[in-house]
Amino acid sequence: MEKGLIFDIKEFSVHDGPGVRQTVFLKGCPLRCNWCHNPEGWEKRAQLLCRAKECVHCGKCRETCTHEACVACGQCVKGCTARARWICGEELTAQELADRLNKNAAIYQSMGGGVTFSGGEPLMQGAFLSQTLGLLGNMHKTLETCGYASKEMFEQICAQCDLIMMDLKIMDDALHRRHTGVSNRPILSNAAALCAGDTPFVIRIPLIPGVTDTQENIRAAAEFLAGAKKLLYVELLPYNRMAGAKYEWLHRRYEPQFDPEQPVAIRHDIFKQYGIESRER
Repeated sequence: MEKGLIFDIKEFSVHDGPGVRQTVFLKGCPLRCNWCHNPEGWEKRAQLLCRAKECVHCGKCRETCTHEACVACGQCVKGCTARARWICGEELTAQELADRLNKNAAIYQSMGGGVTFSGGEPLMQGAFLSQTLGLLGNMHKTLETCGYASKEMFEQICAQCDLIMMDLKIMDDALHRRHTGVSNRPILSNAAALCAGDTPFVIRIPLIPGVTDTQENIRAAAEFLAGAKKLLYVELLPYNRMAGAKYEWLHRRYEPQFDPEQPVAIRHDIFKQYGIESRER
């Protein structure tokens, strides 16, 4: 039985697929987008998180822990009188996760929903995800992905899902490397497979001011997607100004390589020119 690491299960989600859903967030992501608002999902390991502003400096955490260096054992969490510390990352077998999701499946089905797997990047735990999907009952299954995965894994998981919600951030490879840390070639290859395939999908474009919302980037995305037979719509996601809120939990600094105060451009007109429906969240 495969084991995986999750960092949240969001109940009654309404933005991660049709209807009302359970959304599972898996740890681990190959990208480092400099606008990311879920940095606790980057590492494929359990991590100690701490809200430093809530710490009362009582010293109980140091008294409780028996390790010289942090191993995310959770001992300090038990000793924290301010409840400012917690462990991000829960290990489950595929059966344990499937049992949790199946337990409330009927409730979500009655609301036109199902289950969505997000992250991080869920395809980083592809074997665990595939086994979990195989253990779920007759419920609607959605994958949220950045698309950065092997062709084989991407196609395997897509075949097990009813809907794919995939990011298409930056069409230019050099700019993609600059702002996410990786090439977009595997992403575009998998996106092309979606465009030619039979699985319904939604493309999401995070609108980052001066980076992804440019006329050049949006037009390149529209040209790429034009004619895709199973594309439902493009969802435009304006920049989240609270994106940096979680970085202090990980003792990191939020350092966006763009002006976060600059307004984003919403370019529905370009998609309309290519016969593509676009929506704004």
